[in-house]
Parts: sequence; C-alpha cells; structure tokens
Amino acid sequence: MISDRLNRRENEVMNAVYELSGGKERFLLLPSELAAVLPAKEKFDEAALERLLRSLSLDGYFDVIESERKGERVFVIQMREAGLSYRRQDYQRKRSILFRFTIAALGAVVTFLVGLVLRAIFS
Repeated sequence: MISDRLNRRENEVMNAVYELSGGKERFLLLPSELAAVLPAKEKFDEAALERLLRSLSLDGYFDVIESERKGERVFVIQMREAGLSYRRQDYQRKRSILFRFTIAALGAVVTFLVGLVLRAIFS
C-alpha cells in the first residue's frame, strides 16, 4: 500500500490536497488555501509545504507545476491514480490495523482463559 510509506506530515498534506481537489483530477491550489486546511498545531511554512508537495509528486500521487496567477504563486495539481485512490487506500490501511489489533486482543483473551483452565486443572 502506498499510504504506508507516508509519514504523518505527508499524510496530513495528502489529506488536505485530496480534500481541496473536490474530486477533480486537475485543479489550482494556492499555498494559503493549503495552509488553511492543515492542522494548526503543525507548523507548515511555505518551503516545507513545497518540499512535501514535491515529495508526494515523486511518490506518484500527483503532478505539481508551480505557476503565477495575478502576481500570486499557485500550484497546478494533476492527480494521478495513486492520488485519486488515496482515501480508499487510507481506509484499507486503517481497517487492516484495526483487524490486527482485534486479533491480538482476542489472542490475549484466549491465552488468559487457557491459563485459567490449566491453573484450575493442575492446582
């Protein structure tokens, strides 16, 4: 899965880009719009945002072209297949983690019960 490779900050930026895309494959993205959607507790300066966008572009989520519109810097984003399916992959990753946690918890309960039964038998 692709989203397993992303760190927390990349996931936050990818979530924001996906949300701002509105389901479109190609759209314009202002750095101020992106910064407004990102969590306030994280400090994303413009250079860090640009690095994260480039990194996500290299990972194959989207193509990004920097341009200028009315004297303001803007990114032209073209979503790729991995970017369009990001939510589905993220949901599957979370579901997989929940499944593993559930199996581990059930294993612990079964182990505890077997231990109680064995203790009752041999005491």
